[in-house]
Amino acid sequence: MNQPLKTALFDRHVNLKAKMVEFGGWEMPIQYPDGIVKEHLATRKRAGLFDVSHMGRFVFKGEGKLAFLQHVLTNNAGALDVEQGQYTLIANEAGGAVDDAYLYRFEEDAYLLVVNAANREKDWNHLTSFLDRFDDVEMVDKTDEIAMLSLQGPLAKEMLLGLIDTGRLPEPVRNELSTVAIGDSPVRLARTGYTGEPICFELFLPAVKAATVWDLLLDKGAVPVGLGARDTLRLEAGLPLYGHELGEDADGGEIPIFSCPLSRFAVSLSPLKGAFVGRKTLEAQFKALHRIMDRDYSLIPDLPRMIVPFEVIGRGVARAGSRVFKEDRQVGTVTSGTMVPYWQQEGEGIDSRLTGEKAMRAIGLALLDSTLCEGDKIEIDVRGKKIRGNIVPYHLRSEAPPYARAITCHRLETKPPSAFGISKYADLGKNLVKRSVANTVWRQQECINLIPSEQTPSRICRRLSIMDPVCRYAEHKQVKAFCEADVFYYQGTNFIAEVENLLVDELRTFFGCGQVETRPVSGQMANTAVFSAIVDFINRSDRKSEQRRIRYVLNNHIIKGGHLSAQPMGALRDFVARDPVAEKPAVVNFPVLEDNPYKIDIEACPEILETYRPELIIFGKSMTLHREPVAQIRAMVDDLKLNCFVMYDMAHVLGLAGPHFQQPFQEGADIVTGSTHKTFFGTQRGIVATDYNEDDLRYDYWEAIQRRAFPGSTSNHHLGTLLGLLMAAYEMNAFKASYQPKVLSNAKAFALALKACGLDVAGDPDISYTETHQVILNVGYARGPEIAKRLEQNNIIVNYQASPEEEGFTASGALRMGVQEMTRYGMEAADFQEAAQLIADIVLKGADVKQAVSDFRKRFLEMKYCFDEKEMDELLEAVHHIV
Repeated sequence: MNQPLKTALFDRHVNLKAKMVEFGGWEMPIQYPDGIVKEHLATRKRAGLFDVSHMGRFVFKGEGKLAFLQHVLTNNAGALDVEQGQYTLIANEAGGAVDDAYLYRFEEDAYLLVVNAANREKDWNHLTSFLDRFDDVEMVDKTDEIAMLSLQGPLAKEMLLGLIDTGRLPEPVRNELSTVAIGDSPVRLARTGYTGEPICFELFLPAVKAATVWDLLLDKGAVPVGLGARDTLRLEAGLPLYGHELGEDADGGEIPIFSCPLSRFAVSLSPLKGAFVGRKTLEAQFKALHRIMDRDYSLIPDLPRMIVPFEVIGRGVARAGSRVFKEDRQVGTVTSGTMVPYWQQEGEGIDSRLTGEKAMRAIGLALLDSTLCEGDKIEIDVRGKKIRGNIVPYHLRSEAPPYARAITCHRLETKPPSAFGISKYADLGKNLVKRSVANTVWRQQECINLIPSEQTPSRICRRLSIMDPVCRYAEHKQVKAFCEADVFYYQGTNFIAEVENLLVDELRTFFGCGQVETRPVSGQMANTAVFSAIVDFINRSDRKSEQRRIRYVLNNHIIKGGHLSAQPMGALRDFVARDPVAEKPAVVNFPVLEDNPYKIDIEACPEILETYRPELIIFGKSMTLHREPVAQIRAMVDDLKLNCFVMYDMAHVLGLAGPHFQQPFQEGADIVTGSTHKTFFGTQRGIVATDYNEDDLRYDYWEAIQRRAFPGSTSNHHLGTLLGLLMAAYEMNAFKASYQPKVLSNAKAFALALKACGLDVAGDPDISYTETHQVILNVGYARGPEIAKRLEQNNIIVNYQASPEEEGFTASGALRMGVQEMTRYGMEAADFQEAAQLIADIVLKGADVKQAVSDFRKRFLEMKYCFDEKEMDELLEAVHHIV
């Protein structure tokens, strides 16, 4: 009998008094002295360190490597750029899994495939059987040469950062890779792992260096974790384990790959893959899945059972192999089940915290009839006794980094609606009025508002916004039969028609352009109209075929500060095509400078433009410290003769457009969109502007924008706020020459003052950290929500934001601030210096300065850069009793 193999860390495990067991042909730690429960909980709250060197590691090289991998693996290996990885499967022709695996591309000329330890020899033989069908493929087993560690948990990032000597962490997106040096050891890092942790890394390094790096990570506070807790962690996360949720079922039959929720994402049916192993059967499973999701069971023989998570109700623990019943009918078997620990939580939403109290729960995964649904009640046979259970959607959620959170309540009881008499409703109404007054006084007279996406309109703008048009409709469109005259669908609209025309004129003056569409009711809706209009325009010659989408879009990535509406998850979603190779939305991102992720790397842009030849380029950010390089990119577009639209979403900086900041049309933008209530003075609306005239080849595009504004995306376009916006446009055009430079100089003064107070200000010190109205403050990884709340408790209103190095808004370590509103209330550079000291006292000293902030704000109650409010109020006296 062969002796179990030992990893390079075997002696370390023995010295730590781990309980060693044979697993997959290797002698591995099942647990350390503290036990499985504590190891599980330490991973969820701190960081667990796993030796996973027992897993197989195969390297593929040669000209034929990609074709080979496309044939033997289920996922699309061709979608991987350098420094990307993907979950994949080795399938058989029956549509089952030979194994599940992870494919990494750390370098241009090689792929690394990680397989399960117990399947290493089987996988090797299976893959080798296909080699003779492909030319020039080199397949090498590097398991002994390369060690593999897994560092999982909320503190993992901090620990690694403290060890890296050269290189950088992978981008804060799952499956991203990088190469670093820790001491004298090269280490390949992957944002992957099999625990459900949102902050997760796997490390590949020379086996001879493994012990050194292991020791360094333990010194940083990582907790050694064995295979026992690795299994409870993956089960809690609902991740499949080969031999349980993949491979053969309890009856010796093949578990279809599409039975498992995660494995479905590891299958690509792209035509680029050709006739890969198992494709025909997997296509049948895929079609069956779509039918089943619509409760159509006509193809259920192709996918008779599904892997689903369940929870046990009451006492008892379900184990693998336990039979599952629904109303005395056996509907499947448990594939994995045990008691799992979790940290209890307190608080709600973003304020919820993991406590120091643990609890236990019995959960599992089961292979059940595909007719069963989430919420169904089941019974599990445990040693002859049936215990109750529920099918649940998940046991754990990981989308709120840095923590993974146990979900223990899947159904909330709803209260029956209350029914009150007239007097009670009147009391509720009075209470609403009182609370609204109190909130308005607090926000307008006691708080320093530094949110960069907000603006208080002048009093006359607000009062105009509740005049009679707020109750009305005024749908209209230009009709060519009437020589482009606007035709209104309602009567009584002469006044609002005049208001719209005057507003368009004022905005044309503001931008120095020919066309402005004012009907979108938000910046998001303005962008939706623009994207929809581009699709309309590119399909103008063919209205019968399926409308093709925008082939490639170049934008600012959301983790680099890009606008949500310009992302595939936002308004762009329904209008961008899919990249046929990557099988993702056809979006590429502006490169950023290594030492300043808030600024576009212009020198790297020509190659991207030439490679992808985008049909739409979108400038604009929600975290914006720099001017956008519109002119430089326009020159590149023209030089390459690209047929594309250059769009500038000026949502945050709309009120700064002009010679003091940027003049988008003079610099080469085709389209400008924006929100009218951030740096602009207006009510909350959106606009689209272009400079096309009737002689332009793209004038049809302008007409498409008008169609997509109405009737494409808006019916009632909120006429009250339209009226208020016209007054705001008058104010902006009257006062922009003094307002705009004051905002820009105040922002620089504020940033420098925060820095002088000892705070960490993001950006380039050579430009006083900002070229816009925004200032970004780094307050520590994942501390943004806490610091923002503490500031709010002291009447300073900011918003937390994830910096470019962070994994999501819940892990935010930055505060985003803007000076535009308080500038409008008269604050000067010296006043922002005073505000900076108040912020520093709160952030650095934990001081209570609420009264000081309230007293400070009392000095800034009169709005500037607007018309005489007393005179305007007198004009409204005639209708005071109406509005």
